[in-house]
Amino acid sequence: MVERIEDLNLPNTSVTRLIKEAIPADVKVSSECRIALARATSVFVLYLTTTATTVAQQKNHKSLTADHVLKGLEEIEFESFIQPLKAELESFRKMIKSRKDKKAAKPDSDNTVEGAVLDLENMENMQSS
Repeated sequence: MVERIEDLNLPNTSVTRLIKEAIPADVKVSSECRIALARATSVFVLYLTTTATTVAQQKNHKSLTADHVLKGLEEIEFESFIQPLKAELESFRKMIKSRKDKKAAKPDSDNTVEGAVLDLENMENMQSS
């Protein structure tokens, strides 16, 4: 378990980056405000995690899934987050699938001497054609 509650806070650099992305460039944010936002986001994440864990336990599941988190958002009455989160999740899944497909499509290169000789022979055959 965690020794101090502060250990559960999100990293300050991440919070600062998110704040900068969310507000106009000419708006200044005090360090006190950043600390408050970091704590608030940490509390929200812990609350949602606890709720999602309860949902998973009610279904006798031992691992949390995205569906548990989405149901947890519904339970804590953050329904307005569900549709945008589903869209982002779908986009993320497509990106991961695309990466896997590209990786699977790459032929394994043969680094043996025999493989190099075959590659040279194939190149010669292609040039003479």
